Amino acid sequence: MISEASNVHSGDYSCKGRMKNAQHNSTQWSASIKLTVSDNAPAAVLTVSPLWLSPGDSVTLSCEVEHPSAGWRFYWYKTVPKPSHNSYSEELLPGSTNGTEQDSYIINGPTHTARYMCRAGRGDPVYYTLYSEPQFVWSGDVGSAVTLTVSPDRVQHFMYDSVSLSCEGNSTEWRVRMFPEDRSSYCFYLRSMTESTCNIYGSQQIDAVYWCEFASGEFSNAVNITKQNADIILVSPVHPVTEGDSVSLGCKLKRGQLLSKVFFYQNEKLIQNDTRRELNISAVSKSDEGFYKCKYSGKESAQSWMSVKAASRPESSSFPLPLMVGLVCGIVLIVLIVLLLLLCRYRRSKDSHSIRPIQPESSNLNETQRNEYSSPLHGDAVLYESVKDSKDTENDAEESKDIIYSLIELKNIGKTSRRHETVESSVYADVKIGSAADDSVMYARVNCQNKGNAKTHKGKPTVAGTDETVYSEVKPGTAVM
Repeated sequence: MISEASNVHSGDYSCKGRMKNAQHNSTQWSASIKLTVSDNAPAAVLTVSPLWLSPGDSVTLSCEVEHPSAGWRFYWYKTVPKPSHNSYSEELLPGSTNGTEQDSYIINGPTHTARYMCRAGRGDPVYYTLYSEPQFVWSGDVGSAVTLTVSPDRVQHFMYDSVSLSCEGNSTEWRVRMFPEDRSSYCFYLRSMTESTCNIYGSQQIDAVYWCEFASGEFSNAVNITKQNADIILVSPVHPVTEGDSVSLGCKLKRGQLLSKVFFYQNEKLIQNDTRRELNISAVSKSDEGFYKCKYSGKESAQSWMSVKAASRPESSSFPLPLMVGLVCGIVLIVLIVLLLLLCRYRRSKDSHSIRPIQPESSNLNETQRNEYSSPLHGDAVLYESVKDSKDTENDAEESKDIIYSLIELKNIGKTSRRHETVESSVYADVKIGSAADDSVMYARVNCQNKGNAKTHKGKPTVAGTDETVYSEVKPGTAVM
């Protein structure tokens, strides 16, 4: 057993066995194994895919250990920039606190530029490998709170052009970074937000990815910038183009003007060949994404990638669309039910308060009697009627009806021909109704009272205030509305 290994223990090792009581008999030597002890911890190697994000992409991190062997667990980190110290801090990604057995890690739906690292460990206490070299995943999306803008707004520039870079965001300090790194660049140094731009002059850095790092710990969108030592360049947007927007691609000469036909290519396929100096796309779609280049008078530009991103859609509320539709339908249904209930209640209330006149069954009534049943008396007579009706049913013969009380008071006020004295007459009706099931007869008793002075009728005096009683047989029937 080697208690503390060092590089002196490196070499080939083999073994053989022997029985305890056998002094001279032993097994053959085993196959040898090579033991390498390094003074330095082994290195981890990280790869990422994809390098450039498109909307909805997932990023896969893969970590390997030099001289692979069993028992390793893998730890995954996202780095946070510290521009003021020109350094980064590491943060463990979710689920990797104790390491993962798998040597890959998937990040779903990242949208911003990010920097990742990994390492491996095994044993107790844990023996760690070295951190891997950092790897970037770049995003060209300018929809984040921090952005990098480029002027002139194109990917390709001539070698000695001056290019201005500007970082915008809610932070006190910022720094432009590039990959591959060039610490000699003027834009590398930390600057405050009052210094809104930095410039790349002359032949500084060819073909690099640029982005901003802020003191708040955020990365901006990233852009590709290339400087071409050529006589012709392609003019194409440095930022992704949104679906539905219009875009123009052009060809630019280092010296002189475009005078004849310009050829435009997408993914090495000729798509335009005429005297127009620009390739105009009125409404960009995902199919327009790809590599573009132009040719003019035998000169050909380098290729540049034009990225197309999906149009942003308004964010839905916290409720999914089907849930919102169901909620609206439910509310409408409840309102309809309430309205129907109120309508039914109104109709019942109207029916219970309606006045139903009693139609006499006898067909021998003269016109005057019919008028007395159906309408109030005219002239000075006043009719007061109070009716309490019962609800009709289909089987009237099996169910009893409530009693209908009718009080009719008729008052006639007139003058005598001689003394102009008032004559008051009253009619009292007392109506009683038996059960409909008994087919009882309804009798109406009418008391007629005449008050006033005595009259003479053909020479015979009539006593004032004489009561006259009239009985009328009325059979109950269905009330008429």
